[in-house]
Amino acid sequence: MRLAAAPSDGAANDAMIRLIAKALGVAPRDVTLENGAASRLKRLHIAGDPARLADALRAIVGEMAIVGEME
Repeated sequence: MRLAAAPSDGAANDAMIRLIAKALGVAPRDVTLENGAASRLKRLHIAGDPARLADALRAIVGEMAIVGEME
């Protein structure tokens, strides 16, 4: 994912958390950065119903595949 927020004072991490939360239909407080605050690779914990989160992730991946086919 590419973010417009600068990586200073955690602004990029906060933007990433808000974007992930919105995409998965959860509150930002349900997404926590477990590892990688200063790294390009991040590990997140997303609280919620696992089945619903898995469905949301499948939908996102499916949308990405469709966009990739169009480019």
